[in-house]
Amino acid sequence: MDTSKQTGKLGEQLAQDYLTAQGYAILESNWRSGHLEADIIAYKEGLIVLVEVKTRSSQSHGEPEDFVTPGKQQAYIKLANAYVQTHWRDEEVRFDIISVTFNGDSYSLKHLENAFTAAGIYR
Repeated sequence: MDTSKQTGKLGEQLAQDYLTAQGYAILESNWRSGHLEADIIAYKEGLIVLVEVKTRSSQSHGEPEDFVTPGKQQAYIKLANAYVQTHWRDEEVRFDIISVTFNGDSYSLKHLENAFTAAGIYR
C-alpha cells in the first residue's frame, strides 16, 4: 500500500466484505450529502446502519475508532437525516464504527455496533 488513501479504500472494501458476510445489505458506499460523506450505509434486521470506517497502517497513534470525533459523529447524524429524507425511509438508524488495522500483510477488523447515538452528541 503506497498511500493512506489506498489504505483507506482497502479498509472500506474489507469492511463492506465483512458486513456482507454478516448478513448486511450494502445500500450505499461513499454516499454524499453536500460536503459530508458516509463511508457505508447498510441495512439489517429493520435498521439503517451508517458505518464510519477508520483504517490505519499501525496502532502507534492509538485505536482507529478513537479518531471518530464528536464533530464526525455530528456529521454522521446530519447524513442520516439527509439519507432517510432523500430516500423516504422510516426505519430506525444506528451508527457503527469499523476499525481496520494493518500489520504487514495481515489486518485486524473490529466492528463496534451502536458506537454513538444522536442523544449522546446533543446532551
